[in-house]
This record gives sequence, structure tokens and C-alpha cells, in this order.
Amino acid sequence: MAERNCIYIKNMVCRRCILTVTDIFREKGISPLEVELGTVVLSHPLSSEKLKEIQVRLEHYGFEILDDKRMQIVEQIRVGVIEYVRQPELQDKMNLSDYLQQKCHREYSFLSKLFSEMQGLSIEKYCIQQKVERVKELLFYGELTVSEIADKLHYSSVAHLSAQFKSLTGLSPSRFRQMKEHKLKPLDEI
Repeated sequence: MAERNCIYIKNMVCRRCILTVTDIFREKGISPLEVELGTVVLSHPLSSEKLKEIQVRLEHYGFEILDDKRMQIVEQIRVGVIEYVRQPELQDKMNLSDYLQQKCHREYSFLSKLFSEMQGLSIEKYCIQQKVERVKELLFYGELTVSEIADKLHYSSVAHLSAQFKSLTGLSPSRFRQMKEHKLKPLDEI
């Protein structure tokens, strides 16, 4: 598939984002070949007018078309980290750096340096933020114990999960669960 037929979109973080973006393209009379987190693949390039129309609709829903190649790579990294954290089966197969290299088709050292430079934090710290947000979500729903959450998210121990959680939220997981007003952040704001 030619690179010019791929549109990179910022802030796609879940299946609903994929559905929303797909609907936006279809309402403009365009049937994408493929829509994944962060990308839309088309059979042919769009006219600048049609692209502008789509851009306006995307922005209405909080998405953004990325023209800058470096930002496209950073968005691929962000999406890769989110996928990795939310799909534990990926963690069973490989470590994060190998997954990102495979997803982005670049050496991890390049990805790490670029992400740190553009985002102001390391990929590892971003991954921890994503994991803690996932822990908050699972605590909020109350279906799993802290021990089960630690196991599900591949923490080495409950103590490790608790330490990371407390360092980012200021609360223990148990205290967070007890609070009546939970604030979950949208993934695109992490």
C-alpha cells in the first residue's frame, strides 16, 4: 500500500474511536480499506477539499490528522503502548520494546529517543501511566481483587502495582477503590 494512501490520526485510543472515524469517512462517501488505531488506509489519495472536510469532522470529535512524520511515529508509539497494556496476551508473547519495534518498523533506541524528545517523558513512564489508568478502571468496576489486577496486568507483585499506583495517584489501590468519586482520565489525555 502506498504511503500517500495512509492517513495518520491522533487520539484514536479504542474500538469506538475506530467506529467513529470509519463513520466519518463513510458519511463523506469514502470507504476505507482499513481503519486501525491511529491510521486509515485508503485505496487512493483524497482531494485536498475532501481531506479538509474530513479534517473538520474529525476535529469535531477530538481527532487530528497528523502531517508531521515525527508526530506520526510518536502517535504509533502511543497507540502501541495502549494496545500493549490493554491486551495482556501481547505481554505473554514479547516485551514492550520488541512490540514497538515490530509495530513501528524502527529500532527501539530511535523510538525511545524520539518519544522522549517529543513528549517530554520516556516510553516506559508513559507505559506506567497507561497501566495505572487501567488499574484505576479495573478498581472502579470492582470485579477483580488487587491481586487479580496485578496478575492480569503482568505486575511482578501486588507491592509493585501498589507502589506505582501510589506514586502516580497519591493513593493506595485499596483507598482508591473505597473513594466514592473516581476520576478516570480519557486515554487520549494521558
